[in-house]
Amino acid sequence: MSAALSDRLKSLLDTPVFIVVGTVQPDGSPQMSPVWVKRDGDDVLISTTVGRRKEKNLRRDPRATVVVMDPDNPYEYAEIRGTAELTTEGGQALIDELSLKYTGKKYAEFNPASADDAERVVVRITPRKVVGSL
Repeated sequence: MSAALSDRLKSLLDTPVFIVVGTVQPDGSPQMSPVWVKRDGDDVLISTTVGRRKEKNLRRDPRATVVVMDPDNPYEYAEIRGTAELTTEGGQALIDELSLKYTGKKYAEFNPASADDAERVVVRITPRKVVGSL
């Protein structure tokens, strides 16, 4: 069963706020990454590439946690616990959309070295539980 995000949390996710996504390593330890984010309804979308640690972790174990902190008031936060689905379909479009949101430039303009990147992956995290003050 999925959980709903509050209107305040949705509004914050629609801004260029950085989030931290947590995945589970093969040995059970946590792996954390600061990333750009997009919201689609109550789902959280992030981008990565094939072969990165978080992509490998999520393919093996789709459990993920996202932490969002209000940059204007870091005492207000939300932890979104959920399940990830991965696809390469739309991967390049998502990273370009995120790059425009965060930098004002398409990803290749912001990061010219990205031409050597592996294939882009869309990670869609569907919330199972949301805790915190946002």
